[in-house]
Amino acid sequence: MITALYLAHLNPVTKAHVEIIEELKKDADIVKVMPVVFKYGEKEINSKSFPFNFETRKKMLESVFGDSIQITDDYAFFAPFKKYMPPLLSPKSWKLRKQILRGVEGDFFSYTGDKAEGYMLKIYRLKPKIGERRSLSASSVKEKMYDAVSGKDTSWKDDVTENIANIIEDNWETVEEFANMEDATRRVAGMKFPKEGWSTD
Repeated sequence: MITALYLAHLNPVTKAHVEIIEELKKDADIVKVMPVVFKYGEKEINSKSFPFNFETRKKMLESVFGDSIQITDDYAFFAPFKKYMPPLLSPKSWKLRKQILRGVEGDFFSYTGDKAEGYMLKIYRLKPKIGERRSLSASSVKEKMYDAVSGKDTSWKDDVTENIANIIEDNWETVEEFANMEDATRRVAGMKFPKEGWSTD
């Protein structure tokens, strides 16, 4: 029994993500997809970089894959996020590894298209397989959606499946909410974290 772990932002789920998951389904018996979640107490923190909450991203994945994959929120960071730093030395970062492997039985591997991320996954003994980085990014799709809010004619729907486009349209108020906001995130050790919840001081 081989489990493939796919840890990603998936915000939103693009056609590139769909391709990756389809490939993982050929290489593993179980594909466990974990959209990253940032929590401050019981509240999920969303921002311009992470507009759609976990439940909406789960719906996006289910609209394409049904129950043929497992979708969990085990890739979750809990405020204060600075306690996960520095990686490897922080006990909280090893606790995150335990969360990610919750319920995984038998052999497993994790997937990434990023070499630096692959190095981190290797250090955490998550057995990474490094794939080819896709040219289509969720960031570019978000930018197109935010441009559409300001009235520009953009092609964001070409970058997602029809089902996912419908879910995004059903949650268009979320896109409108973040379109004109500053990006309230900070990059630390190659990863983006929300500024809210970074420190509770």
